[in-house]
Amino acid sequence: MDKRIVVSRAVPEPALDVLRQAGKVHVCPQDRPLTVPELHEAVRGAHAIVTMLHDRVDADLVAAAGPQLEVVANVAVGYDNIDVPAVTERGVIVTNTPGVLVDATADLALGLLLMVTRRLGEGERLLRARRPWTFHLDFMLGTGLQNKILGIVGLGDIGQVVARRARAFGMNIAYTGRRRAAAEVEAELDARFLSQDELLRTADVVSLHCPLTEQTRHLIDEAALATMKPTAVLVNTSRGPVVDEQALAKALREGRIGGAALDVFEHEPEVEPALLDLDNVVVAPHLGSATTETRTAMAELAARNVAEILAGHEPPNPVHR
Repeated sequence: MDKRIVVSRAVPEPALDVLRQAGKVHVCPQDRPLTVPELHEAVRGAHAIVTMLHDRVDADLVAAAGPQLEVVANVAVGYDNIDVPAVTERGVIVTNTPGVLVDATADLALGLLLMVTRRLGEGERLLRARRPWTFHLDFMLGTGLQNKILGIVGLGDIGQVVARRARAFGMNIAYTGRRRAAAEVEAELDARFLSQDELLRTADVVSLHCPLTEQTRHLIDEAALATMKPTAVLVNTSRGPVVDEQALAKALREGRIGGAALDVFEHEPEVEPALLDLDNVVVAPHLGSATTETRTAMAELAARNVAEILAGHEPPNPVHR
């Protein structure tokens, strides 16, 4: 009997081809995040579930699927939407999709940084509003990146690639995190390891690349923002709840930091309304991995994880916690 594979939302066809070779595939037809009851109903009898970052995966979902469930394959590198201990203790393997989205996310982080420091979003809004303008030497001045300090919170795979790109712009690299990077990584990037407090005090740009955990939730809060330079810029391409959005909006409105560029939000898809009223904020709708090549590679990797587990093999990317 074919094993039942439930995909919570449409994925690229190459991934479905992989899944169809592993079992009988059901793709949920709703083109939106499923409600909890909808998701629980959809996964009944599933041997494998392919989930998105907006799907809550916990003991209740495992129970709804039934005892035959073998794997939950998350189409994301982050898995803060999954209660990993509760799922794995029931004998279900959790997988994710690391590696394949590193370059795309790093590219977007640099794009957001350029947008906020060079006021590109603000300039485009001016033109689209058909407001009059003329060139003059003090018109819509931004700031350059050369010789500025990029403070990276979380020098993992994405953080390292962001650092390499930033060095090409002439930036100096500092970083903080739970542990120091390998000596060869520090040497390649000429990166200084700092305490979080010192990094926030000295960086011209703070770029977030840490996972969302209970320790990093609201890592950037009112106190952290008060530590930053009044000219500093915050870039977040990690997870929204790492930043207290209300505190950020207040700090920006009061001129206590210079700007922010955000691809992720605390209560996606909602965005703190106060942020949208500010010209020194650039926002994007979670586009970090949004290239055709990257999203296809993510879905294919999730599909391969499923196929290997259903065939009784070790998956490429198990999550261990």
